[in-house]
Amino acid sequence: MEARFLLLGLGLLLLLAAQHTPAVAVPGPECQTKCGGLDIQYPFGIGGNCSLSKRFNVSCREVQHGVYKPFINDVELLNISLINGTIRAMNHISTYCYNSSGLMDRHTWQFDASHSPYRFSDVQNKFTVIGCNTLAYIYADSTGTGYQSGCVSTCQNLTDLADGSCSGLGCCQTAIPKGMGYYEVGFDSGFNTSQIWNFSRCSYAVLMEAEAFNFSTTYISTTKFNDTNTGRVPVVMDWAIRNGTMSLACEEAKLNKTGTYACLSSNSMCVESRNGPGYLCNCAEGYKGNPYLPDGCQDADECKNSPCPSGGVCHNTEGGYWCSCHAGRKYSKQSNTCSPDTSLIIGVTVGFLVLVIFFFFGHILLQKRKLNQVKQEHFREHGGMILFERMRSEKGLAFTVFSEAELTQATNSYDKSKIIGKGGHGIVYRGIVKDNMHVAIKRCALINERQKKEFGQEMLILSQINHKNIVKLVGCCLEVEVPMLVYEFIPNGTLYELIHGKNQALQISFSTLLRIAHEAAEGLNFLHSYASPPIIHGDVKTANILLDENYMAKVSDFGASILAPSDKEQYVTMVQGTCGYLDPEYMQTCQLTEKSDVYSFGVILLEVLTGQEPLKLDGPEMQRSLSSNFLSAMKENNLDAVLPSRLKQQESYELIRGLAELAKQCLDMCGINRPSMKEITDELGRLRKLSLHPWAQIDAEMETRSLLSGSSTATFEMEGATSGYPKQEGESLPLNMNPSSSYYAR
Repeated sequence: MEARFLLLGLGLLLLLAAQHTPAVAVPGPECQTKCGGLDIQYPFGIGGNCSLSKRFNVSCREVQHGVYKPFINDVELLNISLINGTIRAMNHISTYCYNSSGLMDRHTWQFDASHSPYRFSDVQNKFTVIGCNTLAYIYADSTGTGYQSGCVSTCQNLTDLADGSCSGLGCCQTAIPKGMGYYEVGFDSGFNTSQIWNFSRCSYAVLMEAEAFNFSTTYISTTKFNDTNTGRVPVVMDWAIRNGTMSLACEEAKLNKTGTYACLSSNSMCVESRNGPGYLCNCAEGYKGNPYLPDGCQDADECKNSPCPSGGVCHNTEGGYWCSCHAGRKYSKQSNTCSPDTSLIIGVTVGFLVLVIFFFFGHILLQKRKLNQVKQEHFREHGGMILFERMRSEKGLAFTVFSEAELTQATNSYDKSKIIGKGGHGIVYRGIVKDNMHVAIKRCALINERQKKEFGQEMLILSQINHKNIVKLVGCCLEVEVPMLVYEFIPNGTLYELIHGKNQALQISFSTLLRIAHEAAEGLNFLHSYASPPIIHGDVKTANILLDENYMAKVSDFGASILAPSDKEQYVTMVQGTCGYLDPEYMQTCQLTEKSDVYSFGVILLEVLTGQEPLKLDGPEMQRSLSSNFLSAMKENNLDAVLPSRLKQQESYELIRGLAELAKQCLDMCGINRPSMKEITDELGRLRKLSLHPWAQIDAEMETRSLLSGSSTATFEMEGATSGYPKQEGESLPLNMNPSSSYYAR
């Protein structure tokens, strides 16, 4: 036959028929791994040194403008399967056509892959013949002495045909044997269609993938079948690691001294080829990936598609998995089910009944003892005994211990109208205790070990402090379930409210703000330098600087404070504070020092200078931090960019520049470079003198009188004022909370 010389199949795999396989090498990162949307997986590869051998080379060709497809020699590649050891390629259809006067055209094809890694799949392919008077042959070798078979397709008229049926009427299919690496098509010229060419003048024959074919009656009356994919259809070929005519079995390949064993992954295994000589590589059970690459087989997570029964729990392991069942059920590996664990249920039931009886009688006994010891128990739970002993030995008992009845009476049984502050962790009430003293009573809403520790710590710290610029602890109550602290009542809110909040409308002078900041610095300086032992506040911010009836600053909230340790290792603590004020060095090292308070005070100076909040969560990301914006402006010598116009018009440049330089020193990233609170206090005192010229002193006195006279107005109603007191134990603002909320609402 003339078409035998076309030899498309021979050309397909001649390039793959090298007689010697080089030592196994893995593809480099420069190798192309995809063509036309198809993953080219090793041992196949595109380009030199990218495949296991030349027989697995794939070329990526442009078939249309901008459209690329993979080819093995001249045959288009559709798919590669490492698991099944198959490829799908496009195979040409052989045709045999007549007209009324005789033979019109003939095209027959042959494949020769006998000396390559490929064999035609006997499982997925069938020799398919279409026609109404057709006998086509398939040969397994070019000599005709090997395997050969044929398939006959006939029909009398088109009504005999049925879509989907390929049983000899218009269509015929036959299987092929294993090991075929060559096939050739031939037509019997005795089956002449010239007499019925009016509805079936052509016959077709091809070895193709069975699942890709579904007979249609239109294939007889038209050339549609031959036009499909330009006369090509898919064929499946099994491939294996073969070395020409010398194909090794698995055990021989493992012992081969030429270094060509292809299963490189440590979790791979060798599998004998099921179609012809040679072997394949698969990942071991419980692994997936490419076994032809070093470390190509990785653990497969079987639990993604859990094989365990309903109600079971899958646990993935390296190379496998195991199943368990929920409490009260037992897993059976044989039946893969979770069944009730009767022995466990009986044991738990009996144990539960015993425990119920035991706790019932135990509860009765405990209740009898608790009725007489409840107040002592509360006192002990809050660490009262240990705390009092320590305070007596160090400073003496410097505050009043209130009874529960006294505080209940002072707050009119905790009437809602007495609430002056409320937050998620507690409530602050205003009350009047003996001697007609106005106080603020703070009661925790929640109790846990951390809050108990902070409660005792705050009480210990405040009991040792007596300074005009630090809020005074009047006493405490420990005999209740929820511990309480009693403070002096501070009526005029906080510095935060004065700058940003409800009292902002007062439009106080800059010199008054500077005085309040100076007084706050004196309070902190006392904690750092004169308290024994020194005290680190830990949560310095404008919301913790309270203003008394004379608008004098009072530093408050010692829930995050610590006594200055003598051993540096004791500095390590859990980071807490308020976002926008936190010392970056403290956040990185978890070491709270006096210089951490200095950094936070530097942010307060910025609020006084600029009137802006330390953190703007709704602004541009690069402009949210007040301290970052300020330091950037100072670095660019552009301080005016962050200052309000009113301040620049009313205050001297020397005062503004001096306060800005002080704030810059406080905000130094390295704590050792920051000034001490003593140095800050002295510098603020010097700067205040700059602002208090004779005319400024007169204005400041008038403003102070105005503030004092207005404190009883509706702006500062005593019953409704939200005075700033130390928040509940352990109630320091989380880092993600907005510090603009009122003091008691935190």
